[in-house]
Amino acid sequence: MTVKEAVELFRSYQKSHVREKTRQSYEYLIRNFEALFAELTIEAISVEDVHQFLLIVTDGRAKSSARLRYAQLKAFFNFLIDAGKMLSNACDDPVLRRAFRAPRRKDRDVVPREVVDEVIYRCRKPRNRLIMELQARCGLRIGEVLHLRWCDVRERKLLLKNPKSGREEEAAFMPESIANRVNGYMAGLGGSGEQRIFPICYSTARAFIKKLGEKVNVKLRPHDLRRYSATYASRNGIPLEVISKVILRHSDLKTTQICTWGRLPTLRRSGGSTKCTVSKS
Repeated sequence: MTVKEAVELFRSYQKSHVREKTRQSYEYLIRNFEALFAELTIEAISVEDVHQFLLIVTDGRAKSSARLRYAQLKAFFNFLIDAGKMLSNACDDPVLRRAFRAPRRKDRDVVPREVVDEVIYRCRKPRNRLIMELQARCGLRIGEVLHLRWCDVRERKLLLKNPKSGREEEAAFMPESIANRVNGYMAGLGGSGEQRIFPICYSTARAFIKKLGEKVNVKLRPHDLRRYSATYASRNGIPLEVISKVILRHSDLKTTQICTWGRLPTLRRSGGSTKCTVSKS
């Protein structure tokens, strides 16, 4: 089988088995692999060929990006092995594994409860406050919040269409106080059906969350609020399995472990404002 035929087979498999975003992520790698080795047979590709190819497509990229390309090429070869088209995986070579090993994981800073509460309290715009509360109290991704429609809200339950997991639909749940505020906000707007509740783009949400964080001298991003919800649920004794499947809705428990593990910054106040510094202990 030629490389060109192998790539066509892989693309055909992906069309029926993986999400569009996953296919797009692989496309850069397999397009360049096909361009470089199209007429060769897949078995003729040597470890040296693979190494040189990976150096080309990862030149100037971060270690995490280089590791991703290596992992994608390895998955491509494993697919061909499972399909009976090749016998061994060149990416299993020890030299390649060392060259493209995963970068050392850095500690993630967890925004303290006092900071999150103060940021939300300082937000006077109901729309923006609800967006942050749905992330910090319910564990929603910012994209999930911004795509919520009137018809997705069922009392304390939120229906999430086309979630990141690839499922057709997932459900998230709100505390009663948040549900009351969401329903009150919706009643005041008077929308219905397929209308979005928060019709703004990601850059707008990111900008106001960053600005509110700066007011208390903290670098704050939308995903920090989702991570906060998971970390404090864990530290309040909620089992990791519940956090993973119910709050964060991860498909892999390891992803949840990474999200809920990090450094908790210490707080100090100066001149009436909160300052956040990372504890080294």
